[in-house]
Amino acid sequence: MAKKKPRTPTPPRKVQAPQRRPNAPRAKADDLGRQHRNLLYALSGSGIVALVVVVVVIAAFGGGGKTISDAQISTAFTSAGCTYRTVAGYLPSGQNMHTTSLTKTPMPWNTNPPSNGQHYYLWAVWGFYTGPVNPRRVLHNEEHGAIVEWWGPHVSQATIAKLRAFYNQQPIGGFGTPYPSLGSKIAFTAWTGDPFKYQRNGYYGQGHVAICSSFTPKVQAAAELFRRAYRGHGPEGIPLSADHPGMGPNG
Repeated sequence: MAKKKPRTPTPPRKVQAPQRRPNAPRAKADDLGRQHRNLLYALSGSGIVALVVVVVVIAAFGGGGKTISDAQISTAFTSAGCTYRTVAGYLPSGQNMHTTSLTKTPMPWNTNPPSNGQHYYLWAVWGFYTGPVNPRRVLHNEEHGAIVEWWGPHVSQATIAKLRAFYNQQPIGGFGTPYPSLGSKIAFTAWTGDPFKYQRNGYYGQGHVAICSSFTPKVQAAAELFRRAYRGHGPEGIPLSADHPGMGPNG
């Protein structure tokens, strides 16, 4: 599937949820994730790529560096006055992970905002938006390793500016969008998992979600830990090189 060339998103703009092309394929909506996983399996069987796999694993899981635990992140957020949860990834029995439906109706997600689970088969163009992006698309970005910043309609412009500044510190693998049901609160979500186990034997990774009433320095410090630990660790194993601002599918 062709992707747009990297580009820097334009300044804050009104963005509606992207629309699916009328002729988008329906029968093979789950093929995208299967292709991602098959690529990983194929590479794992190639001796010439063995060294690359080792390097990727070391980079992904902190070889030579200090690992940030989920417990540390939880402590940082709760001490900043936020709520924090890590949940097992969930997919309803008999369902495909990818759907062709792009309605705004919530799906059977186990966190709000969504941090894992069933979603639209095309992700959203990477960036920081001022208009709400359909969460069914955003969740696919999380499957690719996104750290998502969400905020409600009653969050001040000053706080949104701070969230944008936080995004600008590390825009690769970052995403920002309003989320109406948050009201006056903000949230951070990520979806992590082992790509070699993903969607096998009921394994769908883990979802992580922090919800805060403001973006204080303590909340920002906790969000930085969150980003350092989880950015680029989505369960599909997509590299951060595919997650630059402005990149995305044609759909």
